[in-house]
Amino acid sequence: MKFVRFIMKNAALASAASVKHVEHFSKFSPSPLSMKQFLDFGTINACEKTSFVFLRQELPVRLSNIMKEINLLPDKLLTTPSVQRLHSWYIQSLLEILEFLDKNPDDHRTLGEFVDALVTIRNRHNDVVPTMAQGIIEYKEAFSYDPVTNLNIQYFLDRFYMSRISIRMLINQHTLVFDGATNPVHPNTIGCIDPLCEVTEVVKDAFHSAKMLCDQYYLSSPDLLVQEMNINMRNQPISITYVPSHLYHMLFELFKNAMRATIEYHEGKNNLPPIQVMVSLGGEDMTIKVSDRGGGVPFRKTEKLFSYMFSTAPTPQIYEDIRNAPLAGFGYGLPISRLYAKYFQGNLQLYSMEGFGTDAVIHLKALSTDSIERLPVFNKTALKNYKVTQEADDWCIPSREPIDLTSFKMAK
Repeated sequence: MKFVRFIMKNAALASAASVKHVEHFSKFSPSPLSMKQFLDFGTINACEKTSFVFLRQELPVRLSNIMKEINLLPDKLLTTPSVQRLHSWYIQSLLEILEFLDKNPDDHRTLGEFVDALVTIRNRHNDVVPTMAQGIIEYKEAFSYDPVTNLNIQYFLDRFYMSRISIRMLINQHTLVFDGATNPVHPNTIGCIDPLCEVTEVVKDAFHSAKMLCDQYYLSSPDLLVQEMNINMRNQPISITYVPSHLYHMLFELFKNAMRATIEYHEGKNNLPPIQVMVSLGGEDMTIKVSDRGGGVPFRKTEKLFSYMFSTAPTPQIYEDIRNAPLAGFGYGLPISRLYAKYFQGNLQLYSMEGFGTDAVIHLKALSTDSIERLPVFNKTALKNYKVTQEADDWCIPSREPIDLTSFKMAK
C-alpha cells in the first residue's frame, strides 16, 4: 500500500512539473526545417553538439505545443484509458528531455546519454497512432457524438499526428546521423533522407509488398504498369531528395486500396485490369498518380475516406511489424498518408469516378529548398477551432429522399 501511495505521489509531482514546463515552452513556436537544411546539416555541418543544443530546446517546444491541444479534447475522450496512457507517455518524454537542459554539451558522455534517451522516447511512442485510435473507438462506443465534435477531433488528430511525424523525424535524424551506422537498403541516405531517392524503385517496392498481402488474402492480384515523365532530364530515372520510408508508406496504402477495389469489383473475372502509375517530374512538383479500375466511390463519400471518425472496421489486431500491415483496420491509412505528403508541403488527393475507378495523386515538392516542414502551432487561431459551435447552415440542405413531383399541382 505504501508503494502504491509512493507511485501516486510521484506521478502527481511529475504531472504538476510538466504543466509548468508545458505552459512555458508552448509560448514558443516550433522552428520548421527544410529538407535541404536536414541534408546540409547531415553532410556538411554535421556536429553532434550543435544538434544536441537545438533538439533539447526544439523537442520540448513541439511536445508542449501539441500537449496544450490534447487538453482541449472533449473530457469524455480525455478520460478514456487509451488517451490517459498516451498522455502519460508525453509527460514522461518531455521530462526526460528537460533533464538535459542544464547539461554540458561538450561532455561526450552527455551526448551519448542523449542519444540513448531519444531512442527510449522513440520506442515509447511507437504505438501512439493505434493507442489514440483505440481511444477514439472507446469514446465512440461509450458516448454519442455530434458533427461539431467530429470536426474538432478531426482538426486535432491531423495536427497531433503531424506533430508526431515531425518529432520522429528530428529524433531519427539525430540518432541515425550520429550513431555511425548505414542503412543497407539505402546506403546513400543521410539519416533517413535519400538525396537521390529513385521514385520508381520505391513505387515497385511498395507495390510488391502490397501484392504479397493481396495474394495471401485473395489468391490473386492485379499487375503494375509504370510510366515516367521527366521534363528536366528526358529518359533519365526520376529521383528527388526525400524520405523513402514516408513515400513507401503513402504508396503502400494506395496500392492496398487499389488492389482490394480492383479484385472485389471484378470478382469472378479471369483478367484483372492493371494498376497504372504515372511519375512526373516538373520544375516545381514531383507527382505520382496511382490509377485503378476498381469501380470508384460516390463523390459524397470521397472526403469521408480521410476522416478518423467514420471508420466502421472492428478493433484490429496490433501488428508488431508495421511495415507489413500499417494501421490495418483503423481506417487511418489514407488520412495518415495525406499527412506524410503534407509534412513537406505536398498533398494527397483522390479523384474518383463511380462505376469506373479512382485516381490517387501524390504531390511533392521537386526542390529540397521548397520542402519545408509543415508544423502545427498552438495559438489563438488554433484555440478558436476547438470552440466551433453548431450553427444554422446558410445553404438549403437537400432532402435525403427524392421529391415526389406528382404531389405538386401546377398553379393556374
